[in-house]
Amino acid sequence: MPQRLTMPPIQYKDAGVDLDIYEQSMARLPSLMRRTHTPRVMPLEGGFAGLFRLDFAGKLFARQYRDPVLVSCTDGVGTKLKVAQRANRHDTVGRDLVAMCVNDALCTGAEPLFFLDYIAMGRDDPDRLEQVVRGISDGCIDGESALIGGETAIMPDLYGPDDYDLAGFSVGVVERDRLIDGSRIGAGDVILGLASSGLHSNGYSLVRKIVFDAAGLGLEDTVAECDGSTVADLLMVPTRIYVQPVRAVLRHYRKKQVVHGIAHITGGGLVENLSRILPAGVMLDIDPGSWPVPPVFGWLQRLGEVPAEEMARVFNRGVGMALVVSEHFAESIARQLIETGVETWPIGRILARHDGP
Repeated sequence: MPQRLTMPPIQYKDAGVDLDIYEQSMARLPSLMRRTHTPRVMPLEGGFAGLFRLDFAGKLFARQYRDPVLVSCTDGVGTKLKVAQRANRHDTVGRDLVAMCVNDALCTGAEPLFFLDYIAMGRDDPDRLEQVVRGISDGCIDGESALIGGETAIMPDLYGPDDYDLAGFSVGVVERDRLIDGSRIGAGDVILGLASSGLHSNGYSLVRKIVFDAAGLGLEDTVAECDGSTVADLLMVPTRIYVQPVRAVLRHYRKKQVVHGIAHITGGGLVENLSRILPAGVMLDIDPGSWPVPPVFGWLQRLGEVPAEEMARVFNRGVGMALVVSEHFAESIARQLIETGVETWPIGRILARHDGP
């Protein structure tokens, strides 16, 4: 009979997952979560879920809900992560993750409540994981969200050793009679554009194609038309979080419905994202010269010889969020937003649509 070969015992580490290092990674995260918590977060040490308390009596947290509607959304960071991995910068993509989610929830007028993350990695890396989660924690503070849980998965056969992916999940609440769904938008309303911080987290497959493949630039190359910033600095600017300034406006006008629609300007650009919230019978009239387009967009367009129409469809071009507001309150709302540090411009109006001959 053929002799049977003896194999050494196989452990999880041999498959690419080191449980001891994983435990070290997990030990770094609780403090980053706790710094985002409010009194409404209920402790559940060692639990399998996060707990968040809503107050229907208005006695505990000064937030009494009459007819609350829960708002939920999910998003990721996309191929901007490839730039982060290439640059070995991981402390801001977590902010991008939170921003992409809470900005969407904000479009309904919701107050963000809590946030969850999912991080998939090719190998255990406690330092990298801590950087990513610190960014998420920072974003949750700006996004007024409690980071109450998450999941980290190590999948060496699915991701390369230095690869990782992120997904985020935001839950908020809005009173039903304060829900912003675009149905109140009417002819004469003013469109206010809120400044983006740059590229945000959209169009990075095109960005990488232009910058690295077509132009052959490196991350430390400088861009003269962008004040000499490096390519890495330009591409890694985190997405702006609009929760605090926009929520301040909504609280100021809590007894009046003066904000009729909110659009997060992501993939698809200004026209496509605003069109999603328009009711029947109206149309957009946007003045493309009414706001300053940051030089990073002109640089990319020139570098890749990208048609203007394509730039407008792929990128935010300097407007990261748009509010459709009552004409009578447009100047006041713009002034309030500017006072919070967000450049804001009237960029168009809503017109009545006259279909037919």
